[in-house]
Amino acid sequence: MDPSNSRYPNEIARVVVYSPQPILAIGLENLIATDPALELTASCSNVAPLKEHLANAHPDLAVLDLTTEITYATLNELQNLSPKCRLILWTNSIDGEFALKAMMNLGIRGVLSQSLSLEAHRQCLHRVYSGEVWFEKILTDSFLTSPRVWLTPRESQLLTLLSRGFSNKEIALALALREGTVKVYIFHLLRKSGAKDRFHLSLHALENLSMPGILMSDQGGLHSLALNPLCRRPAGRAEEVAGQEAPNVETIVRKVS
Repeated sequence: MDPSNSRYPNEIARVVVYSPQPILAIGLENLIATDPALELTASCSNVAPLKEHLANAHPDLAVLDLTTEITYATLNELQNLSPKCRLILWTNSIDGEFALKAMMNLGIRGVLSQSLSLEAHRQCLHRVYSGEVWFEKILTDSFLTSPRVWLTPRESQLLTLLSRGFSNKEIALALALREGTVKVYIFHLLRKSGAKDRFHLSLHALENLSMPGILMSDQGGLHSLALNPLCRRPAGRAEEVAGQEAPNVETIVRKVS
């Protein structure tokens, strides 16, 4: 976007960049340095100095590499430290639930793909500064169209442990459940998600937990499961997938919830 078309043609947009990846950060810093309508106020490689800079310098834009440090709580804190600063999430993948929540509740102004050209990055900064929003279609389509199932807090805990390679016995010990109850939950999750088997169920969980905005250390951090259609089983009985006849799932789950 031509700076002359900005709502603030005589002003310079002050930008802070956060990224622990030096090559990415340097590329964006160089872009900002060559644009007379942009000014780099700071480049931070971790969150602590980023918070300090937002609180003291109050830049106009913050481009945030969406690492595991940038959780919903962190974004909320950053926005409170500098309410007028417009936050742009900088990533090549994003968890749908996280993105929608951040957009609706925190007013995130952009989701920018790191793989775009320098010119597209420049346009994004100018448009967001002028009051527009920037959401990459390839990113938003991925989280608006992905099949998704919602999880209970207990299911979230179990899937997190399952993705770490825990056995049924280890999950039972960690969650203070009977091993048989864990088997019931896994059966129920297979039926609920349509995953082919235990391995693919674990794979679904790991893929979702590795998305930016989700903390692996938080057993209850996964509230829904975006499914990869290639890992889903054909229509059929979940008992066959689990390899055994299922107990009365609803009765047992109700007792342990």
